[in-house]
Amino acid sequence: QVQLRESGGGSVQTGGSLRLACEVRADTFNSYCIGWFRQAPGQEREGVASITTDGGVKRYADFAKGRFTISRDNGKNTVHLQIFGLTPEDTAMYYCAAKGRKGGYCTDGSFAFFGYWGQGTQVTVSS
Repeated sequence: QVQLRESGGGSVQTGGSLRLACEVRADTFNSYCIGWFRQAPGQEREGVASITTDGGVKRYADFAKGRFTISRDNGKNTVHLQIFGLTPEDTAMYYCAAKGRKGGYCTDGSFAFFGYWGQGTQVTVSS
């Protein structure tokens, strides 16, 4: 059983920053790749960033490169998404997700095959 809970969202003005957190409850947190996704109203969900088990591979969507940073703390079962230079186009519900198997070692940094999801945290950016 893997449970995820996001926090850190909020309302900010253009140019502001946020640090989102994803707390993961799992028997072996470091078995899983973690990804961040977002979905704006009327839009499809899209991948933002992902990180492999040991943090050795990080993948970013093109729009996220340079402004978003994903990191994980395996000692605290937490993955963060730091966002700088927020714009209204970043307004969305942000979700974290996990993939892998208990006791395994996830090396797939793609945005595919995530099977465990959190409830999301809302980010709203005003101009």
